[in-house]
Amino acid sequence: MPPSASSSKPRVKGRHWVLLWLVVFLGVAVVVQARQASAIRTAARIGQLREERTALEAERSALARQIRLATGRRVLGERAERELGLHFPADSEFIFFYRRLADDR
Repeated sequence: MPPSASSSKPRVKGRHWVLLWLVVFLGVAVVVQARQASAIRTAARIGQLREERTALEAERSALARQIRLATGRRVLGERAERELGLHFPADSEFIFFYRRLADDR
């Protein structure tokens, strides 16, 4: 008995294999292209962040310098004299302070 058309197994023809490999190739190509685009965006963002970090470090250095200058003895002494009416003690005031401290004991 000859095999009937309904009982034979369907065979995958060559054109189907070509189509399957083409779809797989296109899928891989899309994935590769997406990863490359993502890498380019990431590299650009890293560049921006480096520039921002450099600017922030420069600002931090400038602020640290301003703090060092503002908290120096000369600046604080002048400010205390001007705003609070204080002055640096003279040598005689130190002696008076020490005598008074000795008298309190």
